[in-house]
Amino acid sequence: MTVETELKLRIAPEQLAKLKRHALFKAHQVTRPTTRRLYNIYYDTPKLELRQSEIALRLRRSGRQWLQTLKGGGSVKAGLHRRDEWEMPVSGPALDFSLPQAAEWDEHLPQSLRKKLQPVFVTDFSRSSRMLLWQGAQIELCMDRGEVRTEQHSMPICELELELKSGEPRLLFELALAILEIVPFELEIVSKAEQGYRLLTGYADKPVKSVVPSLAKTDTSANALQTLIWSCLLHLQNNLRGAMSGNDAEYLHQMRVALRRLRVALRMTKKFRADEQLAALNKDVAALCIALGRIREWDVFITQTVQPMCARMPGHAGLQALLAAGERQRDGCYAALRGEARARELQRLILRFAIWMNGSYWQQQELAGLQARDFATRRLHKLARRFAQSGQHLGVADAKRLHALRILAKKLRYSVEFFAALYDREKARSFLAALSEVQDVLGQINDVAVAHRLLDDLALTSDLSAHQEAVALAKGWIAHDLSRLLAALRKTIQRFDKQSAFWEN
Repeated sequence: MTVETELKLRIAPEQLAKLKRHALFKAHQVTRPTTRRLYNIYYDTPKLELRQSEIALRLRRSGRQWLQTLKGGGSVKAGLHRRDEWEMPVSGPALDFSLPQAAEWDEHLPQSLRKKLQPVFVTDFSRSSRMLLWQGAQIELCMDRGEVRTEQHSMPICELELELKSGEPRLLFELALAILEIVPFELEIVSKAEQGYRLLTGYADKPVKSVVPSLAKTDTSANALQTLIWSCLLHLQNNLRGAMSGNDAEYLHQMRVALRRLRVALRMTKKFRADEQLAALNKDVAALCIALGRIREWDVFITQTVQPMCARMPGHAGLQALLAAGERQRDGCYAALRGEARARELQRLILRFAIWMNGSYWQQQELAGLQARDFATRRLHKLARRFAQSGQHLGVADAKRLHALRILAKKLRYSVEFFAALYDREKARSFLAALSEVQDVLGQINDVAVAHRLLDDLALTSDLSAHQEAVALAKGWIAHDLSRLLAALRKTIQRFDKQSAFWEN
């Protein structure tokens, strides 16, 4: 068995062509490029039991040679794929489990499954590869173009693969960062095998919510924080493509959730030791949160304030003008997000995170010596105390305190979600449900405040100079719910105050 470590980059065909003869590769290559065709047949059972077990089985033809390969386990972090790999040559275009080497496969591919195997899809592509020497690391650079196909469907493949032959994984990301200065690309978190399965099953892209990673009670703080940060980055990447190209506003919302969760994890990390890279990354994440927040504000304002009003009063010229003005503002924000400069900036940010996550910061003794549960207990106790104090005696004029309470609610909620597995899950679930009710009401109150501010901004534009009554009408509409929301907030806080501090039991 070997462990395959490779970074996958999705790239446009014209950019791949631009890279082929670039001086960067010529300066670092130790072997000349060679091109070969790779034809791969992937196998699974009719119920796709291998996929469910996160195993991929393929038969590859390269020239006159056939190779039988089993891949399984491992992880994907910011486009870096690590998988256990078992590979052996076979005599022809058929699976062969009779060879002595196949005995090692028994644990992962039992006899009961082997009898049901059948071809499910094919990947067929041309690969141009060369070996690079990059800062002491040996890296195989592969340029792949072709397609993945099932009996009914096909889709193109155009990728760069950087496979680590020797050296530190961090250097893969540093090479990718250098490539990004030449051409745009997207870090690819989906393997070719998974692309085939998605094509086979009719998978449709959709916004992806966060999945809280599993933490063990024996984890150190370093283990736990790294796991949390990687999960936030994966959540961000899972929604990035949809936000940059789709029409579903939920992609952008999930990106914002990922970034907010990431900021909470980074603040916890900062408690141990100041770090210039960490500070710079945190600053850039905060700036991105602000940029995405502006778009989200317009989305919420349009869908939750203006469109309902237009539905209640169809044909109202002022409200239609208000809707059109809001949509222009939102579309302008989306256009800035989806420009090439912003797209490249986002990929650069993820690469910088990956370099830092694979760097020396995580070898510090302060992180390695403290148990995750001890750290979590202190963190949750402090946040809960601050939240309880901030939630007392709130009034209608307490805009700053309401905003601060909303921020604290997010920090506490994400922290509870992060660390709930280290405690009694039922007690944590009850605590989280009560806290979520408070956070939901605080969010609605904030939406009212934001809507007022956006209405003031729109009122100053020439588009609405003749429709000031529509602005006043909208303000009256949203103000109507504010007193009800404040009353609901007091009730949800009272229910939350009855929750026990589950981390102290």
